Amino acid sequence: MSIEIPSHIIARVCDGKNLLAFSGGVDSTALFHIFQNYGIDFDIALVNYGLRSQAKEEEDFAKGLAKKYNKKAHISYAPKWDRDFEANAREFRYSFFEKLIEKDGYTNLITAHQLNDQVEWMMMRLIRGAGVSELAGMKEISNRVTANGTKYTLIRPLLSVSKEEIEKFLIDNNLQYFIDKSNESDRYERNRFRKILNPIVNRYSKGISRSFEYLNYDRDIIKSLYRIVYKKKQFFIIEYDSVSVIDRACDEVLKSMGYLISGNERICLREQNSIVVGRKWAVEIRDRYIYIAPYIKNLKMPKDFKEKCRTAKIPPKCRAYLYSIGIEPKDILLNQTISDKM
Repeated sequence: MSIEIPSHIIARVCDGKNLLAFSGGVDSTALFHIFQNYGIDFDIALVNYGLRSQAKEEEDFAKGLAKKYNKKAHISYAPKWDRDFEANAREFRYSFFEKLIEKDGYTNLITAHQLNDQVEWMMMRLIRGAGVSELAGMKEISNRVTANGTKYTLIRPLLSVSKEEIEKFLIDNNLQYFIDKSNESDRYERNRFRKILNPIVNRYSKGISRSFEYLNYDRDIIKSLYRIVYKKKQFFIIEYDSVSVIDRACDEVLKSMGYLISGNERICLREQNSIVVGRKWAVEIRDRYIYIAPYIKNLKMPKDFKEKCRTAKIPPKCRAYLYSIGIEPKDILLNQTISDKM
């Protein structure tokens, strides 16, 4: 059995420097060999969380596979967290990937998310309250930016492929892979959904994949109602045509920064013009514009800089970040889209 990757994704990865997020599990191992079959050049990056007895064996497997196929294997060792493991692990993982992107010039980050992951994500968002944009879940191709302003593309080639198909590919081709036994634990909410949803996805994968295509089409219509008109590092200005898309616009930008807004935060974005999200992100709404920047407290700024911000209509909570990275308020223009956009 073989798995085909959409031609537009093949064209994208063949035109860049690729970093594959690798774990040694079913999905990333399959994607490794699929890319290899296509003759696509890439390196791999693995995070060793040190939580399981087989963690060292998985690391050695990744290194051996990379050596066999003449690829770089970047390894990082995660600290121990007493709580919020999934959130902390995700932040650590993407921070590691983005540092490699900045240091080694990778233009594409490839992850092995597949159709079952899409459905799990959709259900987890559904029970918390979500609209079309959130239910549509992950995109095959997303433009991202690192904390230091380096642009890259996040690519997920397997989103329309079911877990069952991926496992069959590995078995039919007699390829070694590891099974993460923590995926069977009911300790994690995602695993509880997985046990219920996997049989459904396996049986109705084509229809489900088609539904995500429709959801993405609807999401694109919604996205046409707002646009990023200015971006510099982690400072964004978004112009919107309807107040109904404010929370969706904020969700997209913050998600590109690695932060997922909660249901309560979504409500606050609809009702308030100035909030701090996750104790980290300032979101301020003025006229037809949304301003988003990292929130910095107690930073002393010269009076003339504050006056320049006031004249340029930069909201107060965003000013400290602009000052910290040396953005001149007069250089921010709202009447045109600049080239440095998401």
